[in-house]
Amino acid sequence: MSDMSPDPILSDRAVAAPAGQRRRLFMLLGGIVAALALVWALWFFLTQYGRVSTDNAYVGADTAQITPLVGGPVAAVPVANTQMVAKGQILLVLDPADAKIAVAEAESALAQAVQRYRQARANLGAASGRAVARTSEIAEARARLAEAEAGYERARIELGRREALAPGGAVSGDELTAARTAFQSARAARELARAGVASAEATRRAAGGDVAATAALVEGTDLDTAPDIVAARARLQQARLNLARTVIRAPIAGIVTNKQVQLGQRVAAGTPVMTIVPVDAAFVDANFKENQLAQVRPGQPVELVSDFYGDDVVFHGRVVGFAGGTGSAFALIPAQNATGNWIKVVQRLPVRIALDPRELRAHPLRVGLSMEAVIDTRER
Repeated sequence: MSDMSPDPILSDRAVAAPAGQRRRLFMLLGGIVAALALVWALWFFLTQYGRVSTDNAYVGADTAQITPLVGGPVAAVPVANTQMVAKGQILLVLDPADAKIAVAEAESALAQAVQRYRQARANLGAASGRAVARTSEIAEARARLAEAEAGYERARIELGRREALAPGGAVSGDELTAARTAFQSARAARELARAGVASAEATRRAAGGDVAATAALVEGTDLDTAPDIVAARARLQQARLNLARTVIRAPIAGIVTNKQVQLGQRVAAGTPVMTIVPVDAAFVDANFKENQLAQVRPGQPVELVSDFYGDDVVFHGRVVGFAGGTGSAFALIPAQNATGNWIKVVQRLPVRIALDPRELRAHPLRVGLSMEAVIDTRER
């Protein structure tokens, strides 16, 4: 009977072959994993390294609050919510009747002020003429006083002569009485002339006061600088401005939102009636965690995706700056961490991101929409 036992060498080879195949297979798999890891590391370094992201970002804009500067009943509201309006387009018209009356009254007041000024100018000339006339009257009164004093002196001398001759009988009693009467009349005439001079001088002083008072109203001024005319012209300008303000126009281009006014409603000055939201001047406030911001700087590029358009539309922007505090710091009731049970919570800081206006015009955004933002911090 022949020996049928297996060859030990062949058995070892048969066992070693699968083990070698497994080692080669493991080495191949390890190489593939290493290659994939290298590719992934290279991709991450080239595209993702230095990028910080957040999905806590929202669209904002500097909206325009429309408030009438004058009150009145609403005559027309030619716009509606969600309507796109251009800058300068009429949004609201108030009844201008009261404003037109105010303009007419202001125009009348200005005309009266001009008339009074011209009258004061004319009065100044008349007062100056009267002052000159009063000067002539003073000269005339003084001449009469000189004549009266001369008559008085003659009457006094005549009376003295007759009184001296009366004891000798050279002058009759009637002549002496007549001389005394003439003397009294001359003295009275002199006093009357003196009073006339005083009256003429007082009248001249009054005329000079009238000239000074009238000159104070118009001296150094004209129709453009007279105080009453300037004040009346300012009131007219204010009235015309109030009339123009009865027509309210859009200060910016955008979409009408939150319209709160109806035809016939009476609105008061300063009452908000609607809001204009600009669609081509939107920005994004992205709330990043505080531990993500060490390398973030203003001017760095940002890629953003909106849930409104999906991943197919990528917006590009730049970091503008950082808020002055975290959201919780300006909350109505700020967090108080002075208790013994304090637990650290990672805070978020708003980062303002400016968007490309061309992309906004192509794909308009609305205030409050959610965004995902990725900042490339490699650009310093």
